[in-house]
Parts: sequence; C-alpha cells; structure tokens
Amino acid sequence: MSARLCAWLAAPWRQPKLWRPVNRAALLAATLLLPGCAALSPDGGMSVPAEIAAQHLRKDVTAIRSEDDAEAARERVDRLLKRPLTADSAVQIALLNNRGLQAAYNELGIAEAVRVQQSLPPSPSISVSRITGAAEIEIERQIAGNILALLTLPTRAEIATDRFRRAQFAAALETLRVAAETRRSFYRAVAAHQQVRLLTQANEASQTTAQLAKRMGESGAMSKLDQSRQQLLHADLSTELTRARQRATSERERLIRALGLSGKDLAFKLPARLPSLPNRLPAMKAVEEEALKSRVDLKIAQSELDSLAKSYGLTTATRFINVIEGDFIDKRKEERATGEHSHDSGFELTLQVPLFDFGEARVREAEQIYVQAVNRLAQKAVNARSEAREAYRNYRSSYDVAARYQREVLPLRNTISEEMMLRYGAMQVDVFALLTEARQRIIARASAIEALRDFWIASGDLQSAIAGGAGAATEQASATTAAGGAAEPAGH
Repeated sequence: MSARLCAWLAAPWRQPKLWRPVNRAALLAATLLLPGCAALSPDGGMSVPAEIAAQHLRKDVTAIRSEDDAEAARERVDRLLKRPLTADSAVQIALLNNRGLQAAYNELGIAEAVRVQQSLPPSPSISVSRITGAAEIEIERQIAGNILALLTLPTRAEIATDRFRRAQFAAALETLRVAAETRRSFYRAVAAHQQVRLLTQANEASQTTAQLAKRMGESGAMSKLDQSRQQLLHADLSTELTRARQRATSERERLIRALGLSGKDLAFKLPARLPSLPNRLPAMKAVEEEALKSRVDLKIAQSELDSLAKSYGLTTATRFINVIEGDFIDKRKEERATGEHSHDSGFELTLQVPLFDFGEARVREAEQIYVQAVNRLAQKAVNARSEAREAYRNYRSSYDVAARYQREVLPLRNTISEEMMLRYGAMQVDVFALLTEARQRIIARASAIEALRDFWIASGDLQSAIAGGAGAATEQASATTAAGGAAEPAGH
C-alpha cells in the first residue's frame, strides 16, 4: 500500500457525515490482512542491474530519470570520448548513453509501479440513493468491496514482487547484452580500420612498383608479361582497399549505434591496432558450474517458476469461487406525515455460483503451465552448460590460431620475403615469383589481424556465455565468414 494511503487509514476519520455510519473498525480490521505498505524504491529497482554489471563487467550503470542524471552521464561520456576508445571505455559509454538500454530501465520502472499497484487493496465502490415520495423520504448509502480480491491480496502482492524481481533480472540481462554487442562492435571496427591501413601501405608500395615497371617496360628492361603482372597486383590491391574502406565504415557505424552517439560525438578516435594477445590465458576451471551459478537468464526462468508455483496455489484455492462481493448498507427513512425516522443497516454478500464451471480446466491449465516452466528451465540449464563449453573451446582455439600467426606464420613470412628479395637481386627468381610472395605476405598479415580480432570477440562471447547467455557464437561465426579473406587480393 502507498505511504499516503497507509497514513490515511491510521489518521482520525474525517470523512463527511454521510459515511459516519460505516463501521470503521471493520475496515481497519480488513487492512490487517494486507502484506504491508509497499512504496517505490529510491533507486527505481536498479540495485540488481547495478550489482550484476559491477560483478561481471566492472562498470557502472545509470537509469537516467532526471536532468541531473542526464547531465552527469553526458559529462562522463564527454570525458571518455576525449581519448582514443578502448573496449572498456566503449562499454562504459554504451551503458551510459545507449537509449535502447535506457528504455529497458524504463520497463523496470513500469514493473515497479505495477508491483506497488498490486499491493494496494481493491478500491470500494460507493453509491448513494435518495428517493422522495408523497409520504416518506428514503436515503440509502452503500459501500461495496471485492472480498475475494482482499483475501488474496497478500499472495497477489507476492506474485507481483516476483514479477518485479524478474524485471530486474531482465534489465540486467539487457545490460549484459548491450555490453557484449558493444565489445564485439569495437573489436570489429578496430580490426577493419587496421586492415585499411595495411592495404593502404601495400597499395602505395604496389603503385610505386607499377610505375617503375611501366618505365622499365618502355625502356625494354622489363618484359610486357612482368609489367602486366605488376600492374595487375596494383589493381587487385586498389579494389580490395576500396572494399576494406567500405567495411570499415560499416563497422564504425555499427559501433556508433551501440554507443548511442550522434552529432559532434561521431569524431571519436579508435586505436591504431587491436590489443596484443595476453601472454597466458586465465585459468577457466568449472566453466559449466560457473554458468549455472551466474547466468541471468537462468535466474529469470527460476523466478518465473517460483511465481508460477505461487500462482498455482492461488488458482487451487479459488477454483470454486468466481466472484465474491460484500456490501455495507445503511438505510434511513423519514415519514412525512408523522415525522418519524427509521434507521436500518446491514450487509449484503453476492456470490456467483459456478453451475457450469467448477474450475477443473483452470487448475489443469495452471498445472500444465507450471510443468512447462519446469521443462523449459531444465532445457535452459542443459543449453547453458553446452554453450559455456562451446564458448570456452572457441576461446581456446581462437587463441591458438592467433598465437600461431604471431609466433610462427608472420616471422616465417618475413624471412621468406627477405630471401626472395636477395634471390631476385641475384637474378635467381623472376618477377612473377616475387609478386606471388608479395601477395602471400599481404594475405598472411591480413589473416593475422582477423585471427586476433576473432580471439578478442571469442573472449567476450565466453563472458556472455557464463554471465548473460547472450548466445553470440553464431553471430560471431557468421561475421567471421563474411569478413573472411577481406584483404586477400584476387588471384590471377
């Protein structure tokens, strides 16, 4: 019950004289059945999303519900945008600035308002009738209330509280989802811009070589075949550079949407390259058990199951009662001829008799809904264990692939390039072999960037599989396939 209504019930009865015949003691006795006065929480229910964000993301979340909140968030976003973004700062900006996330927090506020409303007793209906005839005047006052709603109020309020708790977990889940999507978008954007820089450097070098080859061809120092091969490499690299720039623009726009930025904020800076691989991976023991303990979607399903159990008990208790209404009646009558007054009072109870519906169908429906929720929770637990294992294996394999490029493939490619240049200077290899090696070197460097990007995305997906159950593995795999071979020049 709201604090205002609680104070009204406890205060002296100051209603108009018309209602003084109502038995105030009976009304106050009915309020003893209430579960207690519920009120809006100071933080608007944000304690659970804030706790989960601090635990799994080590970030702050804010529900912007006033001008002061908006100004504080804006100032913090401005400070973060003054420096080149990192994955962590990008996530923090999204948690403060993403309007879709703020809409989820608004849903939480709506759920809390519903919880408070459900804790209030049913409002009574009041009616007054005045009948004047030739011989008498009759005044009847009636207060009617839904007794069944009042008797089931504690259970209904408890169910509403459970629903509010699920809304808190849902807001936390949306927070984790936005953070995971922002982190993936950040790594993709940085990798795409790093690919552009790689291809820009390669394209500039091939342009210089193509111009030199053209002059050598005009002087007869290079055959037309070798000259054409050099110019074809430059054309391929120019085409791939155009595609890479378009991909980089698209990935940046995706990151902008995740951050919720517009206007002057679009000029933010990205780092020149992806972060290096960690020297060693953190120990990931008991990943499945951690997922079962931490995943927010499992907590939502468990809360829903608990609420259904309470709702099932309520359905069983009221299966034979459809409507009960209680009326307090106060009737006064005045005889015009004699001036005599009469005063009658009492109550009226209205019960709808279930002649055709004895509640079996409603009970069966409640039972099946409850068992359905049990089965869904069990399946979610199976999925959570599987997704955690899959995410961890993807994480490990992505690390191994990226490490192999850094420690073996790229050093070997550099060695081969140096040896090829020496042999070309000694006229032991022709231009075609040198150009083939140049293509392979560019492909290897581009693939190393993609492998490093995939590792960092897999790292975020593992966190999502343990904490939020975002299920990003499929999205990541499809994005990797779409971007695969992005920097590879067409072979001819």
